[in-house]
Amino acid sequence: MSNALRIARGRFGRVALLDMDRPLVWHAHPHCHVLLKVEGANTQFSVRDRLVPLTDESAVLINAWEPHAYAHDQTRAKTVILALYIEPQWLGHFRPNWAASHAPDFFASNVGLITPGIRSRTRTLAEAMVQEPNSSKAHETLLGELMTALIERFAEWRAVPNSIRDLASRSVPDFRIRNAVERMKASPGEITDLDRLAIDVGLSRAHFFRLFETSTGVTPRVFLNVQRLEQAVAAVADGRDSFATISDRLGFSVPAHFSRFFHDHAGSSPSIFRSVTRLSAPGF
Repeated sequence: MSNALRIARGRFGRVALLDMDRPLVWHAHPHCHVLLKVEGANTQFSVRDRLVPLTDESAVLINAWEPHAYAHDQTRAKTVILALYIEPQWLGHFRPNWAASHAPDFFASNVGLITPGIRSRTRTLAEAMVQEPNSSKAHETLLGELMTALIERFAEWRAVPNSIRDLASRSVPDFRIRNAVERMKASPGEITDLDRLAIDVGLSRAHFFRLFETSTGVTPRVFLNVQRLEQAVAAVADGRDSFATISDRLGFSVPAHFSRFFHDHAGSSPSIFRSVTRLSAPGF
């Protein structure tokens, strides 16, 4: 059974130390997402239309909103994975042009050969999360060093847009898609029928699905599930609400469906995710 060993959260986003032996469904994140092997068997992820190896020598690099899944081989042993979900705004504090880490092509490739230094920093951060789970400042410092090494090796340097002409030339999503996106973000638990949502914003089902994916890079279902997951992570980690209450608020018919959704997307049961998150939160 896959589960979280430790979770670190902060202005940087979150870092999950996961012990994985079951697949994850197709999903996406609004973050700059990097996966690094800590120990165990070599494994792989599906990113868009290709399999990408995660090994002692290679990292998996996933751009914001890029669909992916964990393609676990049931014949292999477990893999301990350090999963980084990094906020672009935090990276922008290091170097302004790193705010481009929210771009769909920030990483030119989904796989990269790591250096001994990156491997060492990965292990150091994982050990710090296990041995000192409440040392949030130390975790952020170590994460900053690791992300600096990863970006300098795998991402092209990008200039911060400073031309009004360049900004104006970027495509703006159709107002009906913007409406749908805002409704999904505001109350994902109230969106129970995407066909109904298409009608409500004034589009046929086929046109809505096509226009939505063209505008956002993901299907309406994946986008909706991202909103549900991010709200679920916050509620599970920060709140005291029961999982039944969270489940109902996010639109699941029964708590068991919510637990399966959370495990299939986050790689951990809600109960263990909450437990290990609270190791780093004084006062619980």
